[in-house]
Amino acid sequence: MFFQLLLILLLCSAHQAFDVRHHLATVTRYDVVKDIVDKSFTPSNVPDQCSPIHLNLLARHGTRAPTKKKMRSLEALSVRMETLLQAAKEQKLSLQKIPSWISGWKSPWKGKLKGGELISEGETELYNLGIRVRKSFSELFSDDYHPDAYTIKATQIPRASASAVAFGMGLFSGRGNLGPGQHRAFAISSESRASDTKLRFHDCCQNYKAFRKSREPGVDKLKRPVLDEITMSLVRRYGLNFTRQDTSSLWFLCKQEASLLSKPDQACAMFSPSEVALLEWTDDLESFILKGYGNALNYRMGVPLLEDVIQSMEQAIKSKEEKQAPGSYEKARLRFAHAETLLPFSCLIGLFLEGSEFEQIIREQALQLPPKPPQSRKWRGSTVAPFGGNNMLVLYSCPANNSSKYLVQVLHNEHPVPLPGCNNSNICPFEEFKERIVAPHLKHDYNNVCTALSEEASEQNFLIFKLKQMFSWLFLPKNSGLYQ
Repeated sequence: MFFQLLLILLLCSAHQAFDVRHHLATVTRYDVVKDIVDKSFTPSNVPDQCSPIHLNLLARHGTRAPTKKKMRSLEALSVRMETLLQAAKEQKLSLQKIPSWISGWKSPWKGKLKGGELISEGETELYNLGIRVRKSFSELFSDDYHPDAYTIKATQIPRASASAVAFGMGLFSGRGNLGPGQHRAFAISSESRASDTKLRFHDCCQNYKAFRKSREPGVDKLKRPVLDEITMSLVRRYGLNFTRQDTSSLWFLCKQEASLLSKPDQACAMFSPSEVALLEWTDDLESFILKGYGNALNYRMGVPLLEDVIQSMEQAIKSKEEKQAPGSYEKARLRFAHAETLLPFSCLIGLFLEGSEFEQIIREQALQLPPKPPQSRKWRGSTVAPFGGNNMLVLYSCPANNSSKYLVQVLHNEHPVPLPGCNNSNICPFEEFKERIVAPHLKHDYNNVCTALSEEASEQNFLIFKLKQMFSWLFLPKNSGLYQ
């Protein structure tokens, strides 16, 4: 009896410890997961004699509203719930097992005509991040603001540029004369969406668009067994005739409610912790295949961004060597974009790899998919690219260091992370960082990666050409002019 009671208490405790807000893949709020770190990793300290001379920041936009397309799908879910309830009533099924919120439920975004915008919680995330970055690197942000000293870039998507504004307000708060917060104006630059190969390279890369379109059906097929299994459980649990699409829609609603509305006890409560873990894994599987290590094209198209980061560091070193006056050179390059930017860049510098996977990446070998729960995995959308997720590469000058005058420290979500390409340290000599981590990618030219025909496509085109040629030879008259 004692052991049975103990087991029940342990199970209850485990259930209570499960926080669905930590398992919402890339819909996770930054403040919920920003302090989750790999406890098995002990970071190295930056040597005392070193001082930061340049900061590269790449941040995803903050928490946003669902897009217009997703809002329409939630309105369709509302109609579907009514249909399922009505069917249950007509069949005189017991309604006691059905969650009370389903009856009469309407989407919180019903009637909204636009979506995808940064919400107030997202503004706060980036504003506070700006304050913390200035505090962490006070030496870099001690000078008066100048757009050449503190370069701020964002994509032309409003939620990214609004995130840049919120971050800048935090970073430069108290440094100006505007309003009670003593804010100051600052500049944000953007490239055209059609040509932004640094922050929206996925939009400009034709080969990637074709790859993604070809792989999406396969990703759906991989997810199907999990969705089918959970759908059957929901049908047994609640007595409603749910479909696979219903399960997918309820999971999407769960993520939106828990993240945007701080309501984890409604749609999310329909799933058990183990089902949430599996649904999270299907999302992580999708991001891995379509945006991460699942295909080298996903991150090779980010080479222009990697080149820009290295160029900014080399320019900072040149300014330091030439002893240029403080404030006369760039001290920080701050970029605000999307998960489609942050995930590939994390892959380019080799984050979230297991064991010998870095060597596989260098040899351009495919990686295995993230293991299915309950197995552990490093690739988790909730920590790799939550709303407001970020990578920082800090360049340090170390004049008294015998091994290297310049070091690079890599931070993810403001915490040091191991670099497999640099002996799993979070600090890497700049030249070693360039040679081991950056150089292998730079042999891939963006134009070749994104516009050159793949070998498979070239073969297909050649076959089509030969078939057309054969058709002309067999059926067209020789004086038609098509033989010339």
